[in-house]
Amino acid sequence: MDMTKRRGDTRAYDVIVVGAGHAGIEAALAAARMGLDTALITISLDSVGNMPCNPSVGGTAKGHLVFEIDALGGEMGYAADNATTQSRMLNTGKGAAVRAKRVQADRRLYTSLMKQTIEKTPHLFLVQGEVTALRLDEANGKKRVAGVEVQPGGELTAKAVILSTGTYLGGKTWVGSVTRNAGPDGLLPAGGLTSSLLDAGVRMMRFKTGTPPRIHRDSIDFSVLERQSGDDVIVPFSVRTDRARLNAIHQVDCHVVYTNAETHRIIHENLHLSPLYSGMIHGTGPRYCPSIEDKVVRFADKERHQLFVEEMGSGTDEIYLQGFSSSLPAEVQYKMLRTLRGFEEAQIMRYAYAIEYDCCDPTGLLPTLEFRDIDGLYGAGQFNGTSGYEEAAAQGLVAGINAAAKIQGLPPLVLTRDSSYIGTLIDDLVTKGTAEPYRMMTSRSEFRLLLRQDNADARLTPLAIPYGLISEERQAAFREKQARIAREIERMRSVNLAPTPALNEALEAASSKPLTTGAKLADLLRRPEVTYETLAAADVSRPALTEDEILTAETEIKYEGYVKRQKEDAARFERLEGRLIPENIDYAEVRGLRIEARQKLAATRPRSIGQASRISGVNPADISVLLIYLDH
Repeated sequence: MDMTKRRGDTRAYDVIVVGAGHAGIEAALAAARMGLDTALITISLDSVGNMPCNPSVGGTAKGHLVFEIDALGGEMGYAADNATTQSRMLNTGKGAAVRAKRVQADRRLYTSLMKQTIEKTPHLFLVQGEVTALRLDEANGKKRVAGVEVQPGGELTAKAVILSTGTYLGGKTWVGSVTRNAGPDGLLPAGGLTSSLLDAGVRMMRFKTGTPPRIHRDSIDFSVLERQSGDDVIVPFSVRTDRARLNAIHQVDCHVVYTNAETHRIIHENLHLSPLYSGMIHGTGPRYCPSIEDKVVRFADKERHQLFVEEMGSGTDEIYLQGFSSSLPAEVQYKMLRTLRGFEEAQIMRYAYAIEYDCCDPTGLLPTLEFRDIDGLYGAGQFNGTSGYEEAAAQGLVAGINAAAKIQGLPPLVLTRDSSYIGTLIDDLVTKGTAEPYRMMTSRSEFRLLLRQDNADARLTPLAIPYGLISEERQAAFREKQARIAREIERMRSVNLAPTPALNEALEAASSKPLTTGAKLADLLRRPEVTYETLAAADVSRPALTEDEILTAETEIKYEGYVKRQKEDAARFERLEGRLIPENIDYAEVRGLRIEARQKLAATRPRSIGQASRISGVNPADISVLLIYLDH
């Protein structure tokens, strides 16, 4: 990078991002790419983009988030593609809405790529230090962020601050009764910021998560394990990725192993040694990613639990045992680990641990992820009560865009539930809050068929263009792709295929009824057993399209009726979202509202009738009363 682009003033910035995990990276890159001088402050430069849990990206619903991040100009998908060691498309036997890409990534390569990207980005300044306090002032009777205190470094000023502290804030780790103040992977915790946030009136919570042990590869007998290979053809997360290069990589195998009765016996006999069950850990853990001891207790009827044996990367012999998170003592970890088939001689390189950390109550945030009561302060990632790299990166991107947009006088980016999984994630957080680490799942969305991986760019790329996050070259490629898809959908609706021997042979091979008269290509494709490929031999006029374009065109035709109904639902939803509630409304003056509804509405301050309708404790009758009030 041309160093003349760096300013001499190291005390004043437009945006300061606290924490360089997955949320902080996306926030800082977005703000800097929008032309704002941005400081990204991290406790350790060696932990930028760290993957303290499984070095994987994507998965069910999480893969959707990664495609959406890329569609909005984010970095996670591109880095994951370039660090891929194995790629699999999950749920391929199910409908298009729930298919999801997941990759195993080279952990160190991923962090290196992210750090290099940050270092080479104009307007972005990567700084090692600990943010210990916020600096606030007041304007028009409202708190406003003015900067942060950093050790070392002193006071830095900023027009906006984004908090993406991950599990470092008040971090405390547990291995049995052995506890210490620490962040993930034994790194230093962030100690001073919580008290500053409490002083500023931020509502805080305490959550918990954990990781499994890392095992030395040479101590595992892989010959007795169930092998899990990658896909023959890899679909990239990012439109920027070189497909040929990605598909030329050597994919590693992962493996599957199962717990058994002896594993469960050892866990039950030692539950009293777990800080989760002894009462030493007070933070709330993730419902959908529990420790192995929690699984055994909660699902006592299950004879075994599936575990995934996954690579950490090419430069290490560490193996990750997904599904075996624990906070039990080291000696108990060895006992239960060696009951697993193929792990009889297993050697632990890193013990499993649980970690408690501080986070905010996300109902104090606006849909832009700015704090409602502190102008210019934003939250993102696990600081907002979520779990997962993908959820964090998605929030970081939105927070970064909105912080920069506010400074530049641009309209905010507010993603709705019908536009994206990111919109669903943020709406859930700011409207409903969360009592445990929040994880995105496809079941959380009412619009799953509209929010597919294959159409993420069609949904979101146009929204990112006004913020300067999509290059001219990429815009042109996007427009050409959408035009090809639209032409192919129209062609399939108009082309009529005759009942030729080649067509009927293809239909019979797919266990589909042969034709006796001509039929529209689209009508044939709507048959459940027929795919776009089924009709290739008879469909001689089809154009050359990429696999992505074929998937989108095929899905739009095959599920046309369902898609149409969901679009109608989305239109009704949009009408409610478009009915805005005045910011200065006094709910005490709305006659007919129940006391609980008044309290919940006053606390959440919903921006629209749609958001108000999703607040727990506000019922349809309350919404009717509110609509009548707004109409008069």
